[in-house]
Amino acid sequence: MGYDITSPGNDRIKRLVRLGQRRHRDAEGVFVVEGERLYRRALAAGLTPELTLVDGRTVIDTTGPTLTVEPALLDKVSYRQRSQGLVAIFPQLETGLHTFADPSDPLLLVTENIEKPGNLGAMLRTAAAAGVTGLVTVGGTVDPHNPNVVRSSTGALFTVPLAVSDWGEFETWARARGIRVIGAAPCAPTPVWDTDLTGGVAVVIGSEGLGLSERATTLADALTAIPQAKDRVDSLNVSVAGAVILFEAVRQRRSITRR
Repeated sequence: MGYDITSPGNDRIKRLVRLGQRRHRDAEGVFVVEGERLYRRALAAGLTPELTLVDGRTVIDTTGPTLTVEPALLDKVSYRQRSQGLVAIFPQLETGLHTFADPSDPLLLVTENIEKPGNLGAMLRTAAAAGVTGLVTVGGTVDPHNPNVVRSSTGALFTVPLAVSDWGEFETWARARGIRVIGAAPCAPTPVWDTDLTGGVAVVIGSEGLGLSERATTLADALTAIPQAKDRVDSLNVSVAGAVILFEAVRQRRSITRR
């Protein structure tokens, strides 16, 4: 078959290579989605691709401008070793607190200084399952449009409202809405199941290595802990800790309807 793009010197291929770096993604205000499953989920969430590149080996229904690329060439520009047959460029998502809805009893997940993109993606996935109002990242944090965040979120990035903020902005926003801040800290005297997680609540999870910062601890209205067998483990993966606390909140709030 004939391909629209066959040369690694093609401008669109060079652009995709550049978009592997955050500074270029941010400069252009775009991010990359790979594979038909995530592409479909992005479309279902109402996102519109700027450009879609396919390898032509599998028939894929696409939206908007679409070009065929030699399979080996598309694999070369993929974040993975293989492209899964489709690579698409989308406009970046809005990441401001102004995008959040204002329900009467919001449940928020706040992550501080999360280092690994895969953890942020997993936390987005958990947040989607728990039905949170939104996820907020503060401090030195990973790029929410990092390819590993996109992939590990399995599409939750497209549906869970996400804000990149700082503690000053978040505190002003949360206090204006009467949202209580609950920090997760291993040293906290109150176990998570004895902590009130009803009403408007923001659960704050720190990095695995550093835990909560002094700023986050000071801001918190209460601290809570996940009891652990100390002789066997000294910490939980940050995404696991977030899941435990969020679903305890769900249990207390009974906010998920079984299908």
